[in-house]
Amino acid sequence: MFTGIDEVDWASMEHAYGPADDVPGLLYGLASADPAERESALDGMYGAVHHQGDVYACTLACIPFLFELAVDPGIRDRGGIVELLTSIGGIDLDEDDESELDEDEIEGVANYAMAAAAVSAGSSVFFELVADEDPGVRLAAPLALATLHGRPGRVLELLRERLPAEADDEVRLALVEAAGRIALRHRPLAGQAADWLSRLAAEAYPPGLRLAALAQLARCAPDALPGDVVRVVSGLLRELRSRPCRPEPSAAQAQNGDDTAADRLASPTPVGQLRELSAEHSAGRSTPWAADLLRTLHVGLDDRVEDRTALLTDQLCSPDPWQRLDAVRMSGGLIRAWRGSYEGLVRLVGAQLTDPEPRLAEAASHVLEELFGLAAPAADALAARVASDPGTWVREWASGPPGLGSAVKALARLGDARVLPALEQALERPEVPHDVGFAIRCLGDAAAPLAGTLRRRLGEVGLDESAYDRASPLLAGLTALRAGEAAPEVLRVLRGAPEYRGEWLRTAALRALGSFGPAARCAVPELRRLMLRPGAATEAAQALWAVTGDAAAVLPVLAEELRAEQVHDCRAAASALGGLGRRAEAVAPRLRALLAHEELWLRVDAAIALWEVSGRTGESVPVLLAAWEKNRHVRVRVAECLARMGPAGAGSDAAQVLRAELLSVRRHNAMDGGYGSHDTHEDEKLLALCRRALPGDTGKGTSS
Repeated sequence: MFTGIDEVDWASMEHAYGPADDVPGLLYGLASADPAERESALDGMYGAVHHQGDVYACTLACIPFLFELAVDPGIRDRGGIVELLTSIGGIDLDEDDESELDEDEIEGVANYAMAAAAVSAGSSVFFELVADEDPGVRLAAPLALATLHGRPGRVLELLRERLPAEADDEVRLALVEAAGRIALRHRPLAGQAADWLSRLAAEAYPPGLRLAALAQLARCAPDALPGDVVRVVSGLLRELRSRPCRPEPSAAQAQNGDDTAADRLASPTPVGQLRELSAEHSAGRSTPWAADLLRTLHVGLDDRVEDRTALLTDQLCSPDPWQRLDAVRMSGGLIRAWRGSYEGLVRLVGAQLTDPEPRLAEAASHVLEELFGLAAPAADALAARVASDPGTWVREWASGPPGLGSAVKALARLGDARVLPALEQALERPEVPHDVGFAIRCLGDAAAPLAGTLRRRLGEVGLDESAYDRASPLLAGLTALRAGEAAPEVLRVLRGAPEYRGEWLRTAALRALGSFGPAARCAVPELRRLMLRPGAATEAAQALWAVTGDAAAVLPVLAEELRAEQVHDCRAAASALGGLGRRAEAVAPRLRALLAHEELWLRVDAAIALWEVSGRTGESVPVLLAAWEKNRHVRVRVAECLARMGPAGAGSDAAQVLRAELLSVRRHNAMDGGYGSHDTHEDEKLLALCRRALPGDTGKGTSS
């Protein structure tokens, strides 16, 4: 085995963590009889030799030896080796623009190209592996062929031929998935693939196979889906529910043969941890692969929001808790990315809060937490959940401060006063949850009964190195409530801020004092002093303006801060000057000069401030609309300004932009492969601002 491995100068190469002289040991580890050693070796290959998808010289040198392992029937876990080869050789370089790459990047692209060529050159062996005795190898081989082989038409023909002979359910699903991948990668073959998938979806095949075919049709040929796809899929799910639960993994899942958990590492590698998570996810499910098929189907259905909502509604009414769990998670993904009418769906998600399966109730809480106002149909269910389980009000973490539980946050974000007992208890804890201030801000005036507790706890905070962590959630709560009676306690913190994180703490205290307005007059001498302190001048000036209304005292300070070298400081000064309105008209020329600044966010802040101090829209609106088109994340800020400017003219550029936004089904901040916890809230806010900024009927309503 491994003829020539000693002739490779491994020590002259590197991988992600240094010299590659350990790579031969990893290759021999993949061939070991010890399952723990095999797992550790595979983890090392992904962690160092193919780190985050990178291809190094040592990765290229491994390819012939990996092929040798993949075809040797005496080697265990060969399915994982086939998957590794597929990953190494499957990088798609079509989108790379080599003219913009630096020297290191050019070398990396060259490595990818050589890896793709080398693995593709050897990919004919996968034709034999689709009928291998090891079901784990058969599971990996179809996707390897679909990804790597240079004759996709022959591969598609093989998939069709192999399906009737394959006995393992999950391998059959892999054959179908491979057909979808071919259709996506080789568009001239899409029609042939779609015809085969359509027959599989329509004929008397098992429900899992039909569901897999529909999922791939949604990806590669959505127009070929049946018109009643929701009814068909719902029927297939009912058939799948009737299958008995499997206590053990299928043959394809058991890529380790008769290895037991005891044979594995005591402290599993990342690869092992993923395997254990997969096993945990599958436990108790009769068809653990169904969730992946449904996710694929939803991705393919894309903007067909009504169909996707109807399908999820059916899943949420299922007697199978695992189908409901999958539906809850997919509901979160749908609402996060697409605008629509979700009252019924949200109500059904809320109904899962009482389910005895803790993972289902917790998943529902997390989804509702991200919905803010859209969670209103589930308000009563959330209130009942919070009232019935005080143990979930606060969550402790292994590291970092405690945080509020999901149901508590969701109820607070609805502005529902039924959350007050939970927040009151959270404020009495030795360490106050870090996010309690934000919850209070969402509640608004309904949280007024908490002001006294906030004030008392702030007075108890020691002004040592932990002061910021202890005081910041309390200051945020007092700021939200504009609780001017707490000015003495806030002033104490302002004066005694320690050196460690002192600037952050002073900023939080200054914002609190500014929110108090004239009730914070006791702080005026301190505010005047801090206006002369670098790093605190803008916040102090804003607070002094809010407390005294003395524009003459703060204008020179803010005008000078507008010249700051740091963009962040300039932005803060521009926003503060805008708050002075026409009293700051003298700085209009400086703001006007910033309209051409290279930093987009500063251009936006300067444009808004210029309108606020001058009252004229002509110079500001074009800058705001240009930023709107260039960076979608600035749209809420721009829309806030346009709404304050008043209804846009029916034929104006601003009106056209706002109307186009309201007609879009996709949320403005939806991202593929990632999301933020406030994305849905921000998009709903944008929609409301667009309607406010437009005159008359805007047509499209809110998502709720």
